Amino acid sequence: MASADHTRDPCPYVVLNDFGAAFSMGTIGGAIWHSIKGWRNSPAGEKRISAITAAKTRAPVLGGNFGVWGGLFSTFDCAVKGVRRKEDPYNAIIAGFFTGGALAIRGGWRATRNGAIGCACILAVFEGLGIALNRMQAEANRPIAPVLPEPASSSSSAPAGAAI
Repeated sequence: MASADHTRDPCPYVVLNDFGAAFSMGTIGGAIWHSIKGWRNSPAGEKRISAITAAKTRAPVLGGNFGVWGGLFSTFDCAVKGVRRKEDPYNAIIAGFFTGGALAIRGGWRATRNGAIGCACILAVFEGLGIALNRMQAEANRPIAPVLPEPASSSSSAPAGAAI
């Protein structure tokens, strides 16, 4: 049984924390994205007000979408950890499967299946890249033993120029 991650809060707090972090990322990213989009798609005299209006109307929506995804993923991740009693990359992949399926369930069976498999594949790639990067960093930081000088032996050979 793998050891639990004791650096994070218990699951109810993790879910709320992840929801808030995802909402914040989505809102900030959405404000930047939609302000640029509003700036580019407006007439010359109204660029600034269009950028602000687009950011104010669309950024909270994108933040909400990110928050829902982050909250669902964190909820499923905590549930999977509780059921499996393990801390490994499969938890995130399984939680991604459930999250993708739950978000696509209103579209019918085919959309649910495709959303679940697609989200699980994306998280499998993320987890695989994380493992690969950790291994590369561990290899780069592997301790190297210092080169020690050869011990001098007194009985095997006499110094050059010594009389025998």
